[in-house]
Amino acid sequence: MSSPLLEVADIIAKHGDAYLSKSAVRVSWAKKRVMRDLVACRTAVLGGHLWRCDKCGHEKIAYNACRNRHCPKCQGTTRAKWLAKRVEDLLPVEYSHVVFTVPPSLADMALQNKKVMYAILMRASAETLKQIAADPKHLGATIGFLSVLHTWTQKLLHHPHVHCVVPAGGVAIDGDRWVSCQPGFFLPIAVLRRLFRGKFLGMARQAYDQGELRFQGGLSALEDPNNFAAALRILYQTEWVVYAKPPFGSPKQVYKYLAGYTHRVAISNHRLVSLSNGQVRFRWQDRAKGNRKRIMALGAVEFTRRFLLHVLPKGFVRIRQYGLLANRTRGKALPHCRELIDVAHTVESDCAVTITPFDNRIACPSCKTGHLVCVAEVSWLAIRFSQPARHVKILDSS
Repeated sequence: MSSPLLEVADIIAKHGDAYLSKSAVRVSWAKKRVMRDLVACRTAVLGGHLWRCDKCGHEKIAYNACRNRHCPKCQGTTRAKWLAKRVEDLLPVEYSHVVFTVPPSLADMALQNKKVMYAILMRASAETLKQIAADPKHLGATIGFLSVLHTWTQKLLHHPHVHCVVPAGGVAIDGDRWVSCQPGFFLPIAVLRRLFRGKFLGMARQAYDQGELRFQGGLSALEDPNNFAAALRILYQTEWVVYAKPPFGSPKQVYKYLAGYTHRVAISNHRLVSLSNGQVRFRWQDRAKGNRKRIMALGAVEFTRRFLLHVLPKGFVRIRQYGLLANRTRGKALPHCRELIDVAHTVESDCAVTITPFDNRIACPSCKTGHLVCVAEVSWLAIRFSQPARHVKILDSS
């Protein structure tokens, strides 16, 4: 894929100060850091590495990445490393994709209590899947799955929801057989929806009683326990949205799906169209019209505000694994699952999923026959002041 002509960093660099001055609320340190990191990413500010051709001696400085998890440019390497580990977890069975969302009024509450409410969203959805799957009336099995938190819509509005990728089956409660779901079906959505609603609101009520939720501005009335209880009663009567997408046909398809999904940020640079006269134009898919592609225009300040809505709390883990795939159990659980499914070979051979190994060599743009090899670390001072020797660290070529 070719490099985009416009990046989120360009918009922040040109209009970030205007956003900070016009913001109606105090901009958090976390958001300011994201702004700073994105603008500095792969520029001389962060220093770089010196690459030299092993044939013709051509040299090039590659600037360092910011490695901020909200940066559209820094997710490729992170995703590749993560997937290289996860491919070993794939099982040769059909996979299901279940999405849990919350009503708009709860999304507003979550925006003011991100750390608590996002954690509740992930925990409630996970417990719902495990409980219904373990019920003998449905599957009667222990399952494992991956959950990914997303907080945005195609228009960059705040819309917290969790995507769960689940093997369509599990280990029987007695542990001696693999229980498969019906073809094309995982678990009853109506049952999942009701249980998820009850669990989420119960956890929210508990968090409120423990003083973990705070409200301000238009939601300040919820500080009154009576008003909060009334809001919960309305939410109990609201129909929540939980749905299952068509199941994946093979673990290889699951891998391809995860490759383009798990490490997303609110918007990729490739969706940006133009920045002109203080207006940002970007592509979005209108799901109400069959994913029809459209172009949306927003003021640069508003675009920046919406992008920063999706900055996660420090240390918040947005990709989690549960049940059979949990870190503490999958080492023993997965081999047992493969034994029960009667699979003796490794997942890689069964799924024909291959991982391209990392290679620090790049084809030389000068001679076309050699390769660029990283030979030195270069500080921003060296780049700024014509590379004085004291600011260059030679790397061990061995």
